[in-house]
Amino acid sequence: MMTKYETLTKIKDVGVVAVVRAENADQGQKIAESCIKGGIPAIELTYTVPGATKVIENLTATFTPDKLIIGAGTVLDSETARIAILSGAKYIVSPSFDSATCKLCNRYQIPYMPGCMTITEIIHAMEAGAEVIKIFPGSVFGPGFIKAIKGPLPQAQLMPTGGVSLDNAGEWIKNGSFALGVGGELTKGAKIENYDLITETAAKLVAVVAGARPHP
Repeated sequence: MMTKYETLTKIKDVGVVAVVRAENADQGQKIAESCIKGGIPAIELTYTVPGATKVIENLTATFTPDKLIIGAGTVLDSETARIAILSGAKYIVSPSFDSATCKLCNRYQIPYMPGCMTITEIIHAMEAGAEVIKIFPGSVFGPGFIKAIKGPLPQAQLMPTGGVSLDNAGEWIKNGSFALGVGGELTKGAKIENYDLITETAAKLVAVVAGARPHP
């Protein structure tokens, strides 16, 4: 069984979490597989996808832990979080902070990544035990927000989601992001059933993140 530390380390190493929203379970599975093929093993399967639990189960059964880091997104309550964890989710992502969900994830040693917009929310979530804070929606702030937060809170591990693209991914990373949550920019190929485009975009994102990080 993967520990919380191992999960977070793997996510940080690749630096990109693919936020998978889809019209149905089949499309969700195809998007996830295309992202994995492109070098992004961290898949956040959102609970806006019909049959999300089944998709998480299927992906967990299809890919070994070294190929896939599956998480559940748009988790609004602890009940959904527990179902996702039992289905194979290795981390839980929410658009906002929920204390009951945070407590449950800590109980089972599963990373919880709540969405926060203000420094007060970020500190509150960190005090409750959230180790990675999802900066959401990132498009409202831009990459400069990460640098601003890291001034008074250098210990904060921040993952911007929303508004992250190939054009600005490097800037988000250079400003101190732990990892990047990427949705529409990465998965848009699904709308025209061009899953190769998703794979290509995934590979480009991974390369941009690696290039933006300091090299020893």
